[in-house]
Amino acid sequence: MKVTLFTRLMPSFNMGWHYFFILVSNERVDISGGNYMSVKSKNNNEIILSKTIWLGQVDAPVALVEFGDYQSEGCAKAHEVIKQLLPIFEGKIKFNFRHFPLSQVHQFAMKAAEAAVAAARDGKFWEMHDILFENRRQLGTISLKSYAREIGITDKRFLDNLVNSVYSWQVRDDLIEGLQQGVRDVPTFFINGEKFCQEPTVSNFKKAIQQVLQSDEY
Repeated sequence: MKVTLFTRLMPSFNMGWHYFFILVSNERVDISGGNYMSVKSKNNNEIILSKTIWLGQVDAPVALVEFGDYQSEGCAKAHEVIKQLLPIFEGKIKFNFRHFPLSQVHQFAMKAAEAAVAAARDGKFWEMHDILFENRRQLGTISLKSYAREIGITDKRFLDNLVNSVYSWQVRDDLIEGLQQGVRDVPTFFINGEKFCQEPTVSNFKKAIQQVLQSDEY
């Protein structure tokens, strides 16, 4: 099931959010690809930018980007579709997941997204990504700590960083960029920067990707 962002989220925004969205909503951001980048938080923690974390070959001609929410059933279904799709186009497609938690309807989605950002510091983003979807009905903070331990994260500050929202700004950056790109619900996909408007099925993705590969656009 898809949840429309504006009907659920906008009424809770304060004036600062309204004003900022008006300022940036007409800008377009390139989400078709990127290089590995990291930044430092105010606590000097290295944070890997999610837009630079790709699954697949970095020079693959097709870039598939999803804006999603770890507590969303629709995103969980799309997750299974992506797992089937990537081997079909191995070497020709790369996949990037961007955080778009609908916090007003999904209580634990924000912290789950922060946990994925934290896991990237240990090179465990995709492991956390998978386990979050597998356990999307159990995303409380203590559960997130348990998942981190399960996938091999040894950072003793993991739980404290979640509680203190150290990585929340990175998640908000993804949310704002999604709004700039016209994202209003989850999951929303882009193929080489173009919004994918069909139902996210293996069949529909295959047709769209094959069209891109047969064109001269890349």
